[in-house]
Amino acid sequence: MLLEGKIAIVTGAASGFGAEIARAYAREGAKVVIADLNEAGAQKVAQEIGPAALAVKCDVSKRPDIDHVLTATISRFGVPDIVVNNAGFTHRNQPLLNVDEATFDRVFDVNVKAIYHMIMAVVPAMRERKSGCIINIGSTAGIRPRPGLTWYNASKGAANLMSKSLAVELAPDGIRVNAICPVMGDTGMLADFMGVPDTPENRAKFVATIPMGRMSQPGDIANAALFLAQDSSNFLTGLELPVDGGRTV
Repeated sequence: MLLEGKIAIVTGAASGFGAEIARAYAREGAKVVIADLNEAGAQKVAQEIGPAALAVKCDVSKRPDIDHVLTATISRFGVPDIVVNNAGFTHRNQPLLNVDEATFDRVFDVNVKAIYHMIMAVVPAMRERKSGCIINIGSTAGIRPRPGLTWYNASKGAANLMSKSLAVELAPDGIRVNAICPVMGDTGMLADFMGVPDTPENRAKFVATIPMGRMSQPGDIANAALFLAQDSSNFLTGLELPVDGGRTV
């Protein structure tokens, strides 16, 4: 198994990309902590996986919640080898002047500040062992932005660039940091990304901008996250990896 003996934390893993990453890691032998504000959803995914999974309620924008996740992880399984910062939030696709400050703050708290909190919590333990793998789920929105999502785009641009800077600074400690940048996917945030009703006709307009002719699927992102987490990828760090069917070409 590719992740035999590894311990992973995946945030936002009650559904969508995060849930599929957690499942993929568990299938490959990892112990997985499913951290999500949706406690019932996290418990459901953990029960599906079995004894190798632990569900922990967590608002990633709050440092005490992140500390609780780390404490629970260490208590149940040990120090995490892998952390996937997957939890995300977006404002609805709309003119930039229509997004209120509270929504702006929530976008940056979940998409950017949450990574800060997690880094501050887990890096000391990883440094002690001179190893670690951190994967941030960025977005093609931070590479090739769509109009109507300016503040979300900015948050993902920050996440993408932060991943590169972290990779450079943490490399001497044996800690790898990479960003996966999905194109728009069939997740719970799709209608907000589009800013119009989720109909086949409206989906077709967005799919037309993706050369390979489809949106991303959770399995696409999970496969990339599995590749970056395994030991055979131990010389890969600082990547801004688009999983996008050619959208950013």
